[in-house]
Amino acid sequence: MTALLDGPRPVSLPVRGATLPTPHDALPAAHGAWGGWEPGTTASVLVAASHGTASPAGQDAIAGLVAAVAAARPDLAVVPAFVDVQSPAVDAVLAEADAEARIVPLLLSAGYHTRHDLAGAAAQRPGTTVSRPLGPDPRLAAVLERRLREAGLRRGDRVVLACAGSTDPAGVRDCQAMARMLSERLGTGVEAAYVSAASPTLAEAVARDTAEARPEPRSLGESLRRSLGRAWRSRRPSRTVVATYLLAPGFFASRVAGCGADVVTAPLLVPGAEVPAELVELVLERFDRL
Repeated sequence: MTALLDGPRPVSLPVRGATLPTPHDALPAAHGAWGGWEPGTTASVLVAASHGTASPAGQDAIAGLVAAVAAARPDLAVVPAFVDVQSPAVDAVLAEADAEARIVPLLLSAGYHTRHDLAGAAAQRPGTTVSRPLGPDPRLAAVLERRLREAGLRRGDRVVLACAGSTDPAGVRDCQAMARMLSERLGTGVEAAYVSAASPTLAEAVARDTAEARPEPRSLGESLRRSLGRAWRSRRPSRTVVATYLLAPGFFASRVAGCGADVVTAPLLVPGAEVPAELVELVLERFDRL
């Protein structure tokens, strides 16, 4: 459990006129640049703010998550809202709220939407707070690993974490932190790559030659081991496997699916499938600050 500050101190946000308490001492460094993380709440309205998508499958997947959160906490009013594409907009939901609200970004990293769109909406309604986004978090790494196993991940595969991308350095750091968490779970290297706005691009990561120069063997035994290893790899060549670090189907997920990798996993939410318990837990934890 993250430690709390002795007391909240107001910090100016990028949105004019808005102030929110300072972050937890123990939050990841990627979040330290913005003072918008609220350490606690007395709110009774959870505004589940997602990006929005034109994909019916993506809409169903997000709706399933919101419904699962509402079912887990019948004491809360859980209301969906969107920063783009879909309606209702976050500010419209806040205008209709009849009690103190807290916005939980159904987003996987910090970025423009958290720092400006959601902070701006909160500033228009006194008492409204904004939680951290869902990622990075080890529970997301658990869901990513599950998707990889479902897709047939095998020993020796090269894993690339496909992230949406952001021009915000904090968002890129969040994705890199997520890649490290997944690497720890898998026991192998994981490279973060981006669909847009950051580098390396997913296309670059998938196309990169995975062969690495190796030093000459120092002994007959080492030479034999390498020879056997090459023989095994020739029978079972390594593959590039992309872990889709996106919440739901949509435009970016379609681009990831067509990236040319040997294997591409489903996103975290799969329409028609059970909502991962880790995601429900994360949303409620972000709301409650536990």
